[in-house]
Amino acid sequence: GYRVSLQGTFFGRNHTYITFPEYNPRKHIKLDPPLNIQSNVTASKCQIWWSVPWYLVEILQYELQYKEYSTSWEMALNKTPSSSLPQIEIEATELRSGIAYIARVRCKVSENEDSYHSQWSEWSQTTVFQKAGVPKLSEKILNTRTMQFFFIPLSFGTLLYLFWNCKLSSRYYCFLTTGRKAFPALTFPHQLLSFSRSISFTMGILR
Repeated sequence: GYRVSLQGTFFGRNHTYITFPEYNPRKHIKLDPPLNIQSNVTASKCQIWWSVPWYLVEILQYELQYKEYSTSWEMALNKTPSSSLPQIEIEATELRSGIAYIARVRCKVSENEDSYHSQWSEWSQTTVFQKAGVPKLSEKILNTRTMQFFFIPLSFGTLLYLFWNCKLSSRYYCFLTTGRKAFPALTFPHQLLSFSRSISFTMGILR
């Protein structure tokens, strides 16, 4: 170890004050904060990770703070990773849908490490993330209208096809012996009724 002393002049005389008779630098460490903090949100969790020097990975511990973006850090929640890996997960149940969150992390030498001792580093830069919410009502309406605008012209075209096909086929109907034209078969009305029901059913689903 080292002996750290402080020298000064007091009433015109030089004095030496011993402050740390046995100073060991390995026991008084303050690390730089983690770098490159990033986040990724899925339906079930939010993953947050960061970077530290590779030679320190196995001896560090971390503390993560996260909060709603619009609140102060005094309202933040703390989480501690269960391992020395520079990453952590936040379950989706801990987050509110549609709310933006901000997180930061700090590090120090693990308390299980006997050779070194440190205080917490400063907080890192922040990362912002947001839990995916349910589709907005306007998006649902837009998707429904898109389907309707696609389906209605298709239905109208199919209706014209059935009508034109029936018109062409009516030229081949035979005449009765009385000279009167035979009544057309009810094929087209049945097709039209069935097709109309299909349209009504489909439009009901799209609403």
